[in-house]
Amino acid sequence: MEQRIILSKNLNGDLATAISECEHDRLFVLADTTTAQTCWTRIVDYRCLKDAQLITIGATDAHKSLETLSAVWKALGDGGATRHSCLINLGGGMVTDLGGFAASTFKRGIDFINIPTTLLAMVDASVGGKTGINFNGLKNEIGAFCESRFVILDTMFLQTLDEPNIRSGYAEMLKHGLIHDKQMWAKLINFDLQRPNLQQLGHLVADSVEVKERLVAEDPTEQGIRKALNLGHTFGHAFESWALQQGRPILHGYAVAYGLVCELYLSAVKAKFPMDRMRQTISFIKEHYGQLAFGCNDYEMLIQLMRHDKKNTADVINFTLLRNIGDIQINQTASEEEICEALDFYRDGL
Repeated sequence: MEQRIILSKNLNGDLATAISECEHDRLFVLADTTTAQTCWTRIVDYRCLKDAQLITIGATDAHKSLETLSAVWKALGDGGATRHSCLINLGGGMVTDLGGFAASTFKRGIDFINIPTTLLAMVDASVGGKTGINFNGLKNEIGAFCESRFVILDTMFLQTLDEPNIRSGYAEMLKHGLIHDKQMWAKLINFDLQRPNLQQLGHLVADSVEVKERLVAEDPTEQGIRKALNLGHTFGHAFESWALQQGRPILHGYAVAYGLVCELYLSAVKAKFPMDRMRQTISFIKEHYGQLAFGCNDYEMLIQLMRHDKKNTADVINFTLLRNIGDIQINQTASEEEICEALDFYRDGL
């Protein structure tokens, strides 16, 4: 059944419609400790949610684990959930990823609805059917493709976000601009991210979701062109896992922004991506995301983490690169020497 994405101006009405179309005997809402306080309180009085049971899990990516997943399964079971029940995931990407995986596996799969509350979840995690958890120190190592019945996007939730979380989501939007066209890319790098206009940001979110939706519809299980969405992520996931292992975790979007620097460098070297556009994009990233501190001694660990990335085949580290904005080159490879050069560039050229 095809996922329906609703850009909502009336969350109460749109959610009531979505719930009514997911025939259910029991209704559950999954939130983390943060969204339970900041977002659930905004909608708890909706008539369509009067019988909903709230399941609360720990916040942050550290809780995107097998233990948390098990706790959600148990809460569903204890709450009397059957294969005809429905789960609403209210939160950021961690909640929609883990909640989607819990729903897709409980009783061999129950309906679920995503209400993303972070910018990152709106433009990335909640759309496209990727669900899962972190495992064995690796990002999203266990999971499945399973689309929610509905994704309801309401930009009012952006009012609950701090500056780092706005920027984190914006990095994925910047990626969407790079893989789409020059006009969208130009709008994104000229947007005032220091003092974001939330109404204007809402229009950019709609554009961003449209890019992802089109690629997912064309290639639901990432066999071909959907790999365009991996731009910045081979390095980015390695940076994210490495930072987590160092005990100083970074937000996913920041890791993607740092990954974009390295993969635009590889794009310039290997695919002749225009240097002026590379510099403009990197300048925007440097201004808004700072720099991740690592040294030459960390290169081997970062490369090992890249080898574990799900995009790889055998011993080949796979990248999505660009010949130009919107000119996508999937299934590209780079040698360890070229990867080290990109890491050198990140540390010296940023």
